[in-house]
Amino acid sequence: MFRRDSAGNDDVLPENTTDSLEESSDFTAFLSGAELKQDQSSSSLGTDCSTVSQSPPSRNEEVMTDSWRSHRKHVFVLSEAGKPIYSRYGSEEALSSVMGVMMALVAFVQVGGNTIRSIYSDGHMIVFMQKGPLVLVSASKSRQSEPQLRAELLHVYHQIVSMLTQASINRIFQRRKNYDLRRLLFGSEKVLDTLLNVMESEAGFLLSAVQCMPMAPPVREVLSQILQKAVTPNLVLSLLIAKGQLLSIVQEKMVIEDARLKPTDLHLLLNLIRASSAFQAGEIWTPVCLPRFNPDCYFYTYVAYLDPPECTVCLVLLSTDKEAFYAVADCKRRIEEGVRTNSALQFISKAHLCQVCHVGVAELRHFLYMPFDVPDHYGQLPQFTSPEVEAPYTTEEERVRLMDLYRHLHSRIHSTSRPLKLLYHSTQRETLLAWVTGKFEMYACFSPLVPKASAIAAVTKLLRWIKKEEDRLFICSPPKYSTTPQPGRSFSNGRARADRQEASDSSFLSLL
Repeated sequence: MFRRDSAGNDDVLPENTTDSLEESSDFTAFLSGAELKQDQSSSSLGTDCSTVSQSPPSRNEEVMTDSWRSHRKHVFVLSEAGKPIYSRYGSEEALSSVMGVMMALVAFVQVGGNTIRSIYSDGHMIVFMQKGPLVLVSASKSRQSEPQLRAELLHVYHQIVSMLTQASINRIFQRRKNYDLRRLLFGSEKVLDTLLNVMESEAGFLLSAVQCMPMAPPVREVLSQILQKAVTPNLVLSLLIAKGQLLSIVQEKMVIEDARLKPTDLHLLLNLIRASSAFQAGEIWTPVCLPRFNPDCYFYTYVAYLDPPECTVCLVLLSTDKEAFYAVADCKRRIEEGVRTNSALQFISKAHLCQVCHVGVAELRHFLYMPFDVPDHYGQLPQFTSPEVEAPYTTEEERVRLMDLYRHLHSRIHSTSRPLKLLYHSTQRETLLAWVTGKFEMYACFSPLVPKASAIAAVTKLLRWIKKEEDRLFICSPPKYSTTPQPGRSFSNGRARADRQEASDSSFLSLL
């Protein structure tokens, strides 16, 4: 890993990063070293995201107490040998016997040639998922459905893969089934904690889509052109993020032809940055795996903020060449110059999520909207839009409750046994409408006692407003660029696999 601080001093952490396992270990150690700073300066990439404000889980919390049992959702990760890897609440050591029981249940069902999927008991749902040598378990008393809990476990698994790669994990446990993976993940607990917090009230994970920061089309076009011009060989993706929302994204043409960037990959990448203030220290160069793009290889990721010390505008550049730090850093300088020349930071600082009052529907409190009828180039990265969360959902508890309502509607609409197109749901505190067509998916929340006909009429008015503001709410035409890759390199899913396999094998022998 490479870091250059704000004063321009270079720091290699450490010198030898030639193989994938060492790179992932260096990255988690880097996060661990930054943990002390985290309490004093939370990452601004998530300042506007309500979930980041939640209190971090206590590793010293005594397990099996009433307070420990009162948490609405527990998440555990363990190996096939029953070795604890991660627990959302309490220390892994104190929970080793509990995880041993979980593994015993998995093994008992496997003896009969079956796979344990879930257990329902006394208002709790326990969901099991096995991914290779890892077993993930969610014990929840929320209103989430089994598929939704399973999707969350998959995100946790992919977050672990983003730091270690799937190939590395599999190879480790092929050599030693009782290996303690916490050795490599030490310091990364904050990343998984933040991910679970964000998923509680962030709709992007539920919809499998990305939210963009609303912005005037001419300003977004200028930002895209700045990114498009600052390229270097093997640079495959350039992202500009503001206040946790996507401002602009440009992709290498060959990458788009080969495979598409998935929303999950972008969510996990932003969560890595959000989880640690270490990324505010200067220019960071670190390996990051995008599991949905290719779970077995790394991209080399450059992260820098364009507006220190506020650190609200983040630049993320991904390359396939681990030796390209200085070339990519030069791209950052060109982007900074373009942003400064066009006074773009002034426009970005004024950007914010829309407010529901802008729609002009008095009864409307909040909504989620994801379009389907989009050109293929627009569909490269599924997007959704949503306004700021306002009263009466201003507290953390109320925001989570609102998301629980959306999750309930989403589960009913997408039920495998009885899918629905339109769902009207009324409670004592609000009225909700879910509507799915071939052109869009929408969830709207109204004040209580709004009849179905009025809700549909209000949604029709909302749809007209979204259509009018479409160019401001979405990135409708993601720009592309073309670079000349270095000889011997490819952007395909199998790029550089053989030489990385050989290098990582040697590192496994030294560690194991």
